[in-house]
Amino acid sequence: MILYDYYRSSAAYRVRIAIALKGLVVERRRVHLLRGEQRDPGYRAKSPLAIVPTLQLDDGRLITQSLAIIEYLEALKPEPPLLPRDAVLAAQARAAALTIACEIHPLANLRVIEALQGEFGARDDQIAAWRKRWIAEGLTAVEALIAPGPFAFGAAPSLADICLVPQVYNARRFDVSLDACPRILAVEAACAAHPAFMQARPEAQPDAE
Repeated sequence: MILYDYYRSSAAYRVRIAIALKGLVVERRRVHLLRGEQRDPGYRAKSPLAIVPTLQLDDGRLITQSLAIIEYLEALKPEPPLLPRDAVLAAQARAAALTIACEIHPLANLRVIEALQGEFGARDDQIAAWRKRWIAEGLTAVEALIAPGPFAFGAAPSLADICLVPQVYNARRFDVSLDACPRILAVEAACAAHPAFMQARPEAQPDAE
């Protein structure tokens, strides 16, 4: 399989964590977002929305969207599971993951920021305030949803951790305070010591700049 990836994309970061947790070997191909490579016709044919990640299967079929890719990886290799066995905990882990993937991430991703700057004339300070507002508000909600044990929903990493760690990376990157999020910080510390999360870190990727 081939993963079309960018080291600093939090959505691609999620998939790298899942791949590492599953112990899979996947070829990585960089799509440099800041250079606009996602808009090249060859890549857009793979990802109509011109985003990363995209997973190309051995037979050439394509899967876009990080959570859809992770769901496929879960079906491909069910162990270790990426959701708790308990149905309620599994639903709660999904809710935390979706809070990040659907409520926080889209508001601060590159396409939105470029539109705010290019089409609506937002200044750098306004962009910074925009990012901080939505990331802080979203992570405050996640803080209330999780119950470290030591991971977000128990003794093993789940989909919630897979989504949370890249979002915390973004929060730090954009100077969002995490002082009011002790549960998130505890989960981050547990994940930081896990080999799969270490392997997937942006700074550990060959295309890191």
